[in-house]
Amino acid sequence: MTDETVDQLGGALGDLHRMLRRTAIQRVGRTALPDAQVEVLRLVQRWPGIGVREAAERLGTAPNTVSTLVGELTTAGLLRRERDPADRRTVRLDLTDAARERMAAYGRHRRDLLAAALAELDGADRETLLAAAPALRRLADRMTARD
Repeated sequence: MTDETVDQLGGALGDLHRMLRRTAIQRVGRTALPDAQVEVLRLVQRWPGIGVREAAERLGTAPNTVSTLVGELTTAGLLRRERDPADRRTVRLDLTDAARERMAAYGRHRRDLLAAALAELDGADRETLLAAAPALRRLADRMTARD
């Protein structure tokens, strides 16, 4: 592992993410949400019922920033805030049906785009990339846990 190979990996992952996001959003036919809002939605999708403070910790940002994002997403009809019955001071977050549908459509388009691009690669490159997916997931999880 060298600085150059680490830079290549980071650059490739960033380019791939941006291209998939841009193209999938165009196919879905909706205006793209800001990255910060998408991060909150993905976090709530992964951990339904998460609170604002925990969301802020996981995202590595201030609770008031997450609170603002939650307000915007609630106004847009994509996020629902519910009081925790055990502690009425705590608000739990959940996706609305509209958010689930939007994220599912985006996911389908992203998957189709990626599958088509993978199909254009030679077999060895395709298998190498697919075999790396679990390790990339572990890397992302580890980096998220550090934040």
